[in-house]
Amino acid sequence: MAAPGKLVIRLLGTPQVERDGEAVAAPRGRKCWALLAYLLLRERPVSRLALAELLFPDAEDPLRALRWTLVELRRTLGGSEVLHGDPLVLELPPGTEVDVLTLTGDAPSISVGDGELLEGADFGATPAFDSWLGVERRMLAGIYEQLLRNEALTLLAEGETGEAVRIAALCVARDPLDENHQELLVRCLAANGDEEAAVRQAEAGVKLFREQLGREPGPALREAARARVAPTPPAGGDAGAAQAQLAAGHAAIEAGAVEPGIDCLRLSCAEAEASGDTNLHARCLVALGTALAHSVRGRDGEAAAALRAALTVAGETPEREMVVAACRELGFVESQAGRVSAAGRWLARATELASTNEEQYSVLAVRALTLSDRAHYEAALKLADESTQRALQAGDRRSAAYSLSLAGRVHLLRGDVGRAQATLWRCLTHVTATGWVGLRPWAEIMLAEVELMTGRLETSRERLETAYDLACRLGDPCWEGMGARAHGLLQMANGELELARDWFAEARRRASRVSDRYVWVYAHSLDAAAGVAIELGDPEARELVSELTELAARSGMRELVVRARLHAGHLGEPGALDAARLLAADIDNPALANLLREPAAAA
Repeated sequence: MAAPGKLVIRLLGTPQVERDGEAVAAPRGRKCWALLAYLLLRERPVSRLALAELLFPDAEDPLRALRWTLVELRRTLGGSEVLHGDPLVLELPPGTEVDVLTLTGDAPSISVGDGELLEGADFGATPAFDSWLGVERRMLAGIYEQLLRNEALTLLAEGETGEAVRIAALCVARDPLDENHQELLVRCLAANGDEEAAVRQAEAGVKLFREQLGREPGPALREAARARVAPTPPAGGDAGAAQAQLAAGHAAIEAGAVEPGIDCLRLSCAEAEASGDTNLHARCLVALGTALAHSVRGRDGEAAAALRAALTVAGETPEREMVVAACRELGFVESQAGRVSAAGRWLARATELASTNEEQYSVLAVRALTLSDRAHYEAALKLADESTQRALQAGDRRSAAYSLSLAGRVHLLRGDVGRAQATLWRCLTHVTATGWVGLRPWAEIMLAEVELMTGRLETSRERLETAYDLACRLGDPCWEGMGARAHGLLQMANGELELARDWFAEARRRASRVSDRYVWVYAHSLDAAAGVAIELGDPEARELVSELTELAARSGMRELVVRARLHAGHLGEPGALDAARLLAADIDNPALANLLREPAAAA
C-alpha cells in the first residue's frame, strides 16, 4: 500500500495512478497514457505542436485534442500546475513514485515488476509514435533483465544460492539464447550444491545453441558447473604464499603467459582464503577478476563472480583501493556486455570512492567508454580528455593511449576526421613508446577508416591489412570485428558491394565468437551489414534490421537505435524515419544529423 499523500504512477503493465493508497479514476482517452509516458521518457521538453502532430494525426484540430487530453491528465495527476508551458513541461509533486523512472534511476529494484510499458494498449497515434514506443519497450525490458542478472550475482556472492538459482532461471526464461544467462544459471546451480543439475543445465544449453544457432557455446558454459573461482583452499593457507602467487600471476600475464598467470592468481585466492586474511583474499579476487575480464576472452561471467566475491569477503571494513578497483572492473564488464544501466551504477560507486589520481583517471576512462557507446559524445569526450591529462601527469602513457583511443573513436563517429586523425596519431605515439601491441590494432583500424573517409584508399588499405593481420594474430575478437568491418567499408568505397557484404558477415562472426562479446562492436558491424543488405536488395536485410533494433534498444545504444530505425524506414516500415528523427533529437552527432537530412532519409 502506498504511503498517505503519495502519488504513484504505474506505466509498466496496465497503466494506473494511485493517490493516498487508493486508485484514481483513469483519465478519459487512451492517449492520456501515451502522452504521459512520452513526457516522462523524453530527455527534453517537447513543443505542443509536435505533440499534437505526433499523437492526434486524425483529429480535425490536433491542438484542441491535445488541450482536452491535458485537462484529463491534470485531473488525474491532481493539479493544473503539473503540466504547463510550451514546450510542455511535466512537474510532478515531490515524492511522486513513477515505476519507469524508478527502473531507469540510480537505485532501481526488481520489485517494480516486469510488465511491458503501456501493456497491450493501441493508441491510434502516428506510426512514428508506435515505433518510438516499441523502442522504449525494448529498452525498459533490457534494463529489467540487467536488474535480474545483477540480483542473481549479488545473491550468489552473498551465499544466498537458492534464491540466486531462482532469479537466474528468470533470466534464462526471458532470453534462453543469451549465453551469459545460461552460464549464470549453471554457476548458481553448482554453487547451490546441485552439481548434477548444473551439468544437466549446461548440456541443455549446449543442445539449444546447436539446434537454434548452429554453433557451440563457449567453454565457460560447461566450466561454470565447477562453481568455485579458485581451487579448494589448502589446509593452513599462508598469506606469504598468497602474495607470492599474486605477484607471479601479474608477472606471467604481463609477459604474455596468460593461462599460467591465471592459474597463479587462482592459487593466490585459495591461499589467501585459507589464511583468513580477508583483505588479502579480496585483493587476490580482484586481481583474478581483472585478469579474466581483460586477458581471457569468454570469461567475463567468471570475472564478475570473482569481483563481486571480493566485495563480499572483505566484510564491513574493506580496503578502499580494492573496492574502487572491483567497481571499476565490474563497470567495464557490464559496459562491454551492453548492460549500461548496471555499468553506470558500478562506475558511480567507483567515482565516489576514487581519491588518488591513478584511480580517478582509470575510472574516467571506463566512464568515457560507457558514455560513448550510448552516444553521449560530448560528455564522453570531456571524461576521455581529463583521463588522458591525468594519466600523462602521472607518466602513465599506456592509460593515456587508451583514453586517446576513446576520444579518437568519438571524433570518428561524429565525422570530425581532422580531430580523429590528430587524436589517433597521438594515441599511436604512446602505443609505440610503451610497446603496447595489444592496443595497436584498435587505433590503426580507426585511423585507416579516417583515411578512407578522406579518399586515401590505398593508404587506408595498406594500414588496414597490417592492423587486421595483427588483430588476428592477437586473437582479439573486438579488434578482428572492427578490422573486418573496415575491410567491408573499403570494398563499398570501391563499389564491390557483394564483397562488402561478405566482410560485414565476417565482422559479425568474429566479433561474436565468444560469449562475452563487446556488444557495441557487434552492433556497429550489424549496422554496416544492414546498410549494404538493403542496398543489394538482400532478403536478409529485414532480419538484420530487426536484430539491430532489438540489440541496440535493449543495450541503450542510442545512435544505433536511430540507425536501425533509418534502415527500417528504407525498407518501408511506416513511421520508422520519423521515429529516427525523434530519437536522434537528443544525440549530439553532426554526422548523424546529416544522415537524417539525406534524400534517402527524407523519402
